[in-house]
Amino acid sequence: MTTISQLSAQDSQFLYVQGGDVLTHVMSINLYDPSTAPGGSVRFKEIVRHVASRCHTSPVFMRRLHRLPLDLDHPYWVEATDFDVEAHISHVRLPKPGDWRQFCILAARHFARPMNMDRPLWDICVVEGLDRIPGVAPGSYALLQRFHHSAIDGASGSYALIALCDKDAHGTPAVQPGAGAVELGVVPAPATVAARALTSNLASPVRMLNALMKLSPALVTAARKRLAEPGGQGRRGVPITRFNQRVSPHRMFAAVEFPLVELGGLRRRVDGATVNDVILAICGGALRGYLLEHRDLPRDSLVAVSPINARPRNGDAAVSGNDLSAMTVALATDLADPVARLQAIRNLTREAKEAKAGLGARLLTDLTRHIPGATLASVARLVTSERIARNQANLIITNVPGPQFPLYMNGARLTHQFGMGPVTHGLGLFISAHSYNGSVSFCITADRQLVPDVDVLVRCLEESYTELRRSRRVSPGAAARRKRKRTARPARKGRP
Repeated sequence: MTTISQLSAQDSQFLYVQGGDVLTHVMSINLYDPSTAPGGSVRFKEIVRHVASRCHTSPVFMRRLHRLPLDLDHPYWVEATDFDVEAHISHVRLPKPGDWRQFCILAARHFARPMNMDRPLWDICVVEGLDRIPGVAPGSYALLQRFHHSAIDGASGSYALIALCDKDAHGTPAVQPGAGAVELGVVPAPATVAARALTSNLASPVRMLNALMKLSPALVTAARKRLAEPGGQGRRGVPITRFNQRVSPHRMFAAVEFPLVELGGLRRRVDGATVNDVILAICGGALRGYLLEHRDLPRDSLVAVSPINARPRNGDAAVSGNDLSAMTVALATDLADPVARLQAIRNLTREAKEAKAGLGARLLTDLTRHIPGATLASVARLVTSERIARNQANLIITNVPGPQFPLYMNGARLTHQFGMGPVTHGLGLFISAHSYNGSVSFCITADRQLVPDVDVLVRCLEESYTELRRSRRVSPGAAARRKRKRTARPARKGRP
């Protein structure tokens, strides 16, 4: 049986916006300790052999794009009949001493290289020589695993990673051998392509109208809420910062880890706060500190766009592609108190989840699912242009939950997990929080010209985390008094 597999509109967006200095792939950075492997070491050819044995677990590994002329319709996935796993895996070694700074530079440079779009949209770079990194066992190695975002989102990307891993050092697969096996797709006949393109273009206005009608109650509620606010203005908008300029071809990477149990405890500082709220609050405090240090903190709060996994709770993560929505969240960078910041973010995320705030990103995300290929290609490039993107948000912050148990590959234990995400014109900073086996790593991907001192931002993350840890839980009565006092305070002039 042959299958025709077409990319969704959301998958296709990540292809349409790519070009020039904007690349839309993601990268998982995984550090392995080979001391648990048989003989205490893992050879490169063993890694290649292992990856080859797991490629059947997810369709992303063995299918390529079939793109149409002029993007008349969304591309198709087709089987890569000339697939060669060795063409996707490379091998490098850090120069001595093999420290963290050298590794971050190598990872950022590898991430900044364009992917080969003519074959399956993934590759792995094995990095050896990680001998002088604090907290990392000498002799460890890393896998820099890239996927194009058109092929995976956070959920399906995490699945593809786990599918390559084992539950123990003895090689027990973390994913059952038959899981994820699907038809890879065939090249559609010209008549099929024409018929699908015509149907898509004719049906799109109807689908867009249906989507808009479903969102209309939320739109009305949001409008009423804004009118009810003092002055009828609502949020003032997105301030322009150093992160909201054109990006260069060069990237920076850095990361810092915190215990997951500590972040879980910090959410109790404010009733109803979640771990995700804590992550956003730590990022907000770090951005405030970073911009204060540069004498560049705007009076209004910075705003982050935060992707949301839209898959059903019991949805199949083995299905590749994207199923995302998004919300915009003010990070309360105008508030110096860390608990007040967490409380403000808790209120905003609760409203956003109820479709009372942050509706712009959700509306754009949901409606673009129904725009035909040629139109979406133009729209996607337009909305990600510098002038428009910077009016939607200042940066991207995403939370990527991972397994809370150790994983292995070739007997080597996965000890640390980090990640990098795409930056675009107008959104030159991307922060991802990856949770794995009791730790949460805050990972920074930034344009090198916009954030040249990424180590300073890491220090600000550490200080923001420490500041929240030293704070006290806010009582509901005190919170109400603080809110009334802040509302009555006259507007300030100049830099905070």
